[in-house]
Amino acid sequence: MGSSILPDLGAEILIPVCAVIGIAFSLVQWLLVSKVKLSPGRDSGSPGNNGAGGKNGYSEYLIEEEEGLNDHNVVIKCAEIQTAISEGATSFLFTEYQYVGIFMVAFAILIFLFLGSVEGFSTKSQPCTYDKSKMCKPALATAIFSTVSFLLGAVTSVVSGFLGMKIATYANARTTLEARKGVGKAFITAFRSGAVMGFLLAANGLLVLYIAINLFKLYYGDDWGGLFEAITGYGLGGSSMALFGRVGGGIYTKAADVGADLVGKVERNIPEDDPRNPAVIADNVGDNVGDIAGMGSDLFGSYAESSCAALVVASISSFGINHELTPMLYPLIISSVGIIVCLITTLFATDFFEIKAVKEIEPSLKRQLIISTVLMTIGIGIVSWVALPSSFTIFNFGDQKAVKNWQLFLCVAVGLWAGLIIGFVTEYYTSNAYSPVQDVADSCRTGAATNVIFGLALGYKSCIVPIFAIAISIFVSFSFAAMYGIAVAALGMLSTIATGLAIDAYGPISDNAGGIAEMAGMSHRIRERTDALDAAGNTTAAIGKGFAIGSAALVSLALFGAFVSRAAISTVDVLTPKVFIGLLVGAMLPYWFSAMTMKSVGSAALKMVEEVRRQFNTIPGLMEGTAKPDYATCVKISTDASIKEMIPPGALVMLTPLIVGIFFGVETLSGVLAGSLVSGVQIAISASNTGGAWDNAKKYIEAGASEHARTLGPKGSEPHKAAVIGDTIGDPLKDTSGPSLNILIKLMAVESLVFAPFFATHGGLLFKIF
Repeated sequence: MGSSILPDLGAEILIPVCAVIGIAFSLVQWLLVSKVKLSPGRDSGSPGNNGAGGKNGYSEYLIEEEEGLNDHNVVIKCAEIQTAISEGATSFLFTEYQYVGIFMVAFAILIFLFLGSVEGFSTKSQPCTYDKSKMCKPALATAIFSTVSFLLGAVTSVVSGFLGMKIATYANARTTLEARKGVGKAFITAFRSGAVMGFLLAANGLLVLYIAINLFKLYYGDDWGGLFEAITGYGLGGSSMALFGRVGGGIYTKAADVGADLVGKVERNIPEDDPRNPAVIADNVGDNVGDIAGMGSDLFGSYAESSCAALVVASISSFGINHELTPMLYPLIISSVGIIVCLITTLFATDFFEIKAVKEIEPSLKRQLIISTVLMTIGIGIVSWVALPSSFTIFNFGDQKAVKNWQLFLCVAVGLWAGLIIGFVTEYYTSNAYSPVQDVADSCRTGAATNVIFGLALGYKSCIVPIFAIAISIFVSFSFAAMYGIAVAALGMLSTIATGLAIDAYGPISDNAGGIAEMAGMSHRIRERTDALDAAGNTTAAIGKGFAIGSAALVSLALFGAFVSRAAISTVDVLTPKVFIGLLVGAMLPYWFSAMTMKSVGSAALKMVEEVRRQFNTIPGLMEGTAKPDYATCVKISTDASIKEMIPPGALVMLTPLIVGIFFGVETLSGVLAGSLVSGVQIAISASNTGGAWDNAKKYIEAGASEHARTLGPKGSEPHKAAVIGDTIGDPLKDTSGPSLNILIKLMAVESLVFAPFFATHGGLLFKIF
């Protein structure tokens, strides 16, 4: 078997050190962003103020952009708008966290009661699940520690989302002000802010998990099976918070969007992002709570779950049985190296290459994905050589499978490269630089109906390559290292999470920057620059969603494998009626969930429209611009509506595994998990890409950058109106239903895994009666 080259002490030092480096790097980026001042009276054009000398597109633009460089009113106005957005986002998240806090406590009690009752709350040691000859800690201990790790995961997820939202609202106005000095400066400010979020989240997730494992070890000692089974609660906590963040934030952002447009643009005939519109702040707040806080919690959940799934399988493999600490912590070491790789990659965007023109923005962001993937492949190779013994065994449904360290390297690498492929396919189908979106735009000539038909077809077609990529990575990783291979393949896809999140958070920050430029009354040249940043951000957001969906598919399959092992099912036979009815019901769940979230957007938007109308009718001087609208009430309406509407979809996802497990047992539940995974992935990919394509088809017509686009435009033309209809239909698809579905498939799997001991002992009540 042999032992690993890296000693245990080395692994114990490497993991926290990398996490601390990640946190330190994000603080440095934050300091660089904070050098852009939001108070007038200081020459904000001093070239050295962003730590990059005279680079990054100053020289060409400074001369032609002197018109508004020291306009104090603009700076003050930007600061005011930014404060309003920040207050709105904070108020929403606090309200959301109050409700979610109640749920957290209730669910924690449920975990404790269900898992504690497995052995009748006995405090005696029990025979181990996988090796009856040894004695392990009692089920009561698993109940207590699972509850603690659930709360830890939930709190970390909430903090990740909240910090991301704070940095995004801190950076949006600064990006607007930097746009006066050129597109390069604005890009760097937005990208650095995204990096703050990416690194904070990756490092925090890793550090909290590592500390939890070490604290739990004080009690569990040599019982690693029990220890890592209790750690699975961490993933459950992370994902259950992400579900509410994603659904609530998604409903919020789209309700505010529709409300602001209907009353402002249509009824009152004021421009988009006009500060007199009471819903305009809520609209900008929505970008931060949905796309930033929701996305942050979502990817943190994926990361926590794939780590937990890998650790559970490893604890019952040779690593856990022989108590080899370094190979046991292999999943965490991959994530640690990922932080360092992403750090180097980020420097390519902020320090090594300067952006001088608009057309360089998107290639620079794509370069981030490629550089991080290539460097990470080398990193994984080194880690697999140093941290793993040359050969070892992996638990494979009751047997031990012999595996070599190079095979495990291939498992992680195949996940990593599948992620890149999914990212690029998503970009091909959603960026208006390529023919699919241009075809959708072209179909607007004959009206909205053909636009919708083309858009739907594009979404369905965009599933093909990602599904093959996921299928190949599953086949390769399972062939080499059983379920552990799939878990580390998911980790491979998420190993560059810091860069992925930086690119993803960049989008909403640029979007907000454009809104602030409009509200502060800046020149159209500046608006053009922020629009260029925003257009690139739109595509990168779609790539981020592709990553999240791809990793969710692998993560939930790995969790499914861990659940099947834990529930002591030897095979899942599709031909047995118990399993087949589960498959059918599971495949239906994503449709039911999507129906709920889509309808919620509609009903939340209705309430918003009524409130905006009320303010225009009752606040004197609002239309003239002499009175300030009551932004807070609008934000509160959107908040309350979205929180009320997020509870039914959340309950559907959280209660399904419990009801199925208790009444129908583990076989039916395994069918439900498989069914929801298979159908959920397809709907999630097609919904996100259809919505993204419609949005960019509209932007393609509006920008009028090519001869073809100009034949369809300008704004207000019939093809443009058809494109706007497609965009409105696509909004809830790409920002509410699509992104929430990947949480549905992961969350049901991780919840089933946490409750597996209870279901295996007491589940299947209906079948026991009959």
